[in-house]
Amino acid sequence: MSLVFATVAIGLVFAVLAFGVYLSFRVYQIPDITADGSFPLGAAVTARLLKDGYDPATATAAGAACGGLAGVVTGFIHTRFKINALLSGILVMTALYSVNLRVMGASNLPITAGTLFSPLDRAVRGMWGGEVPVLGYAVPAADVGALATAGLIAAVIAVVLILFLKTELGTAMRATGDNARMLRALGTSTDRMIVVGLGLSNALVALAGSLFCQMQGFADAQMGIGVIVFGLASVILGQTLVGNVRSVSLGVLGALMGAVLFRLLVAIAIRMGLEANDLKLITAVVVLAAIVAPGRLKDLATRRARKRGAHAPA
Repeated sequence: MSLVFATVAIGLVFAVLAFGVYLSFRVYQIPDITADGSFPLGAAVTARLLKDGYDPATATAAGAACGGLAGVVTGFIHTRFKINALLSGILVMTALYSVNLRVMGASNLPITAGTLFSPLDRAVRGMWGGEVPVLGYAVPAADVGALATAGLIAAVIAVVLILFLKTELGTAMRATGDNARMLRALGTSTDRMIVVGLGLSNALVALAGSLFCQMQGFADAQMGIGVIVFGLASVILGQTLVGNVRSVSLGVLGALMGAVLFRLLVAIAIRMGLEANDLKLITAVVVLAAIVAPGRLKDLATRRARKRGAHAPA
């Protein structure tokens, strides 16, 4: 039971990452590699500010803001210099590795101060002590507090993101990904929309990095490797769960469910004996299966329907 609580809590943190990837990948159709750099950037800035005595809210906000700035740089390089979006993200991601080392002053920075997870952790401990009885199991109070905090943050961000994407600015951002030519004909700058969108996307990714480092108790320069794949896996799995729909609400909800489901699948695989060294390989296989399977199943259903039609009596 403790494993379930901890896994779902991490999944909810990665849901924030999935929201950012949803913006870049689904709204703009851009697989933004900047995420591999902005995720540890949010963690590095937050850990550094916590070490320097700043409160957790300020440190978290600063981490998210720095990630947003990284996304703006990627968008500016892409739109101003007409460099391919994928290459622009790779350039910024590569540069951020050195930036993260500079911010932390080392490759790893432990967190010893209070975090955003501390208040609910203290509240749970004050009510139940070190362990909380759940369905006959004793769950550590830290896991319950982490799950409650991560769930609250993920829910608030999901609601805010859905409402934002339905505003005039959010609608313009979605229109940029759907039909940029039409939007330019209406006099709206699609370049500005791309810069704003990638900035917001990476702010969410960096926020996820900030939350993750506070949950784990340290920031590491290597912790961003492959997070774009985790985000893509969550978004694609979410689309499989809710269906290929155009609804913003279902898209965001699907990203959240996909992130939690993916973390549960990873936890189950590790519990069954999977080595941690194979995790990235399994992640890639899951993403490939999630991309290919829906189309294959649809083709199979179509073939079966045609066979039934061909054998039907005239």
